[in-house]
Amino acid sequence: MAAIHADDVERMEFQLALRRHGISDQSVLRAMDEVPREHFVLPEHRDSAYADQALPIDCGQTISQPYVVAYMTEQLAVEPEHRVLEIGTGSGYQAAVLSHLAREVVSVERYRTLADGARQRLKTLGYSNVMIVAGDGLAGAPERGPFDRIMVTAAIEDVPQMLVDQLGEGGKMVIPVGPRNGVQRIVKLTKTSGGSDRQDLIAVRFVPLLPGQAREL
Repeated sequence: MAAIHADDVERMEFQLALRRHGISDQSVLRAMDEVPREHFVLPEHRDSAYADQALPIDCGQTISQPYVVAYMTEQLAVEPEHRVLEIGTGSGYQAAVLSHLAREVVSVERYRTLADGARQRLKTLGYSNVMIVAGDGLAGAPERGPFDRIMVTAAIEDVPQMLVDQLGEGGKMVIPVGPRNGVQRIVKLTKTSGGSDRQDLIAVRFVPLLPGQAREL
């Protein structure tokens, strides 16, 4: 009988925790299982990589807890033919998860240090359908749009119209909306011919989405 390694137990518990939280989309669960989260956290936090908690990364930012990553991904309902825009690359973890589901992922990061690190990390791990752009997340990537899906991984008080404009008709956006120091909620927008439909979902806490590209870091 083959021995079960501690890493295997950790990964099984990781999947079970997502299912207990209500994540049921098999493609999302598979993507979460296939991305090696330990490569996207700081070395000193690798022992906690699969714990269901947010962890600090460089530039004062965070990698979201696995449940929130899976929940937002499930709500986005990504199909294999979709082009996805992500705002807030961070360490590249969410982009890696999306890359398993979409045809192409464009991810915008305001901190060049994070953008360069994520680009190298994703290249080393073989994620060839992700493009990392150092720039202003609030501006998005209009020259590469329209997009079928947009995911924003930092909070803002109001949904930015500039990002809505980069969605194709029928496209969906998932974004944390609320005050910087108060309760935020995941909002799902579906773009229609007459505007957009909005659903307010779970309460969350994200770092703020700041305008412009960082001058340092």
